[in-house]
Amino acid sequence: MYKIGDFSKITNLSVKALRYYDEENILKPSFRNEENFYRFYDDNDFKKAELIILLRELNFSISEIKDVMKIYEGQADLSYILEEKKDMVKKKIIEEKSLLKKIKLYIKPKLMEDNNINYKIAFKDIPAVKVASIRYSGKYSDCGKYFDRIYKVIKGDATGAPLNCYYDDDYKEDADIESCVPTLKQVCDSAVTTKELPPIRAISTIHTGTYESINMAYKAIFDYTQEKRVNCLTPSREIYIKAPGMIFRGNPNNYITEVIIPIE
Repeated sequence: MYKIGDFSKITNLSVKALRYYDEENILKPSFRNEENFYRFYDDNDFKKAELIILLRELNFSISEIKDVMKIYEGQADLSYILEEKKDMVKKKIIEEKSLLKKIKLYIKPKLMEDNNINYKIAFKDIPAVKVASIRYSGKYSDCGKYFDRIYKVIKGDATGAPLNCYYDDDYKEDADIESCVPTLKQVCDSAVTTKELPPIRAISTIHTGTYESINMAYKAIFDYTQEKRVNCLTPSREIYIKAPGMIFRGNPNNYITEVIIPIE
């Protein structure tokens, strides 16, 4: 048996850390003196300490270490746990890369210029249009995979630029979206529907640049409709006049999107 000071030396864990792990039920001493409450550790505790040190080196959080200590029974368990941690790290890397892209937008001097674009607002009568579409609930960035599915079904029979219809009145984490591609082709597919978008009276503007800054186009429209006391309806539409390719994204500063909002 090892006293806490000796155990600290052989594990390279401070006494403070050992006491903390005891309080958090991560590494409790195998024996505690009832009279003076001294902690004593054995070889089994040493193996647990080695595991904790490894998990710390692999950047496991305290809550994750707690969870591991509850379910760990041997090396086979650790292999499964590390595979899961690897997937979590990969997901985090993707999220961090996305964050870096957003940060870069705010580093560029051009951003402030983009925020001050003078959007040209126009009233339009939009005719009915036949489309192949998929309606779904998901993130705004999910539309690429749905457009990909639609294009595979209609093959080369698109008759116009792809567009999204947004059915929510406000921003949603899981939005009600319909991705559409104009076509005269009648499709037969379990996920893709052929339908006609109705004619609408609308107000529109053209946004040139990244999708991250397209909110400025909506602001311009809503500022105008408030000034003119025009009532907006749903679904709004975004027509992707110039958009990323299926393989290469190209220069996002050159994307061209028409933002269309139906009005009464």
